[in-house]
Amino acid sequence: MPDVMSSRLTGVGVGPGDPELVTVKGVDALRAAEVVVVPVMDTGERGRAEATVLHYVPAEKVVRVVFALNERTDRKRREAAWDAAGERVARLLRERGSVAFATIGDPNVYSTFTYLAQTVGELVPGVVVETVPGITAMQDLAARSGAVLTEGTEPLTLVPVTAGSAVLKEALAGPGTVVAYKFGRRAAEVAEVLRETGRLDDAVWGSALGLPEESVRSAAEMDGTPLPYLSTLIAPPRRAGGRGGKL
Repeated sequence: MPDVMSSRLTGVGVGPGDPELVTVKGVDALRAAEVVVVPVMDTGERGRAEATVLHYVPAEKVVRVVFALNERTDRKRREAAWDAAGERVARLLRERGSVAFATIGDPNVYSTFTYLAQTVGELVPGVVVETVPGITAMQDLAARSGAVLTEGTEPLTLVPVTAGSAVLKEALAGPGTVVAYKFGRRAAEVAEVLRETGRLDDAVWGSALGLPEESVRSAAEMDGTPLPYLSTLIAPPRRAGGRGGKL
C-alpha cells in the first residue's frame, strides 16, 4: 500500500486531438504515472483524451472514469458525478500512489481537472497536485488557419459561449482578438454577433483539429447550421498601419 502522504495527482494537457501535439513532458508524465485516468461521458464512447493517450501508454494502464461532461442544467447530477469520479481517483491514489489525469487542451483552461483536483484534495489529505501544460485549441487553430492571435499591445480575450452570446458580443466590441470556445450549438447566434460587430469576414472557426474529420473554415461560411460542440472561433481585430502597426 503506497504512503498516502506521498501520493501524486498530475493533470496532463494532451492538446486538442493531434497526438503529435502532446509535449515531451506530457508524455513523460503519462508514462511515469502508475495509472492514467481518462474522462468519458456516461454514454461510454471514447473521447479525444483517451484516443490521444493510447498513442503513448498501453491500454491496460488506462482507467476510464465517467464524468457528466455534457451536463449543463442539472447541478445535482453534475456534482454527484464529480463526487463519484473523485472517490474513484482517490481510491486509485490510495492503491497505486500516482495518477495522471489526461485532459484535452490545457488542465488549467476550462478543464474538468480543476473540479477533480478540488474533490480529491479533500478526500486524500496531503496529496500532491500538479499540472503539465498542454497546447490549446486556439493555438492549434491559429497555426492551421494562419490567424495571428495577438500583435503588439493587443489584448486577447477567451470566451466560453456557454455563458451566452451577450458575453461574446461584449468581448467583440472591444479591442484585440476574441477566441470563442464551445460555440457550435449556438453557431447561428455567433454568426449574427460577428456580423453586428464587423468581425465576420476576418474570423475563422475549426473543429476536430488534428483528427481525420477536421474542419477549418471562414466564419463567413457559417449558414446557421449547428456545428460540433467543441468548435473554436478566432475573431481577429481589423489591423491597419502595416507591419508593427500595433506596437
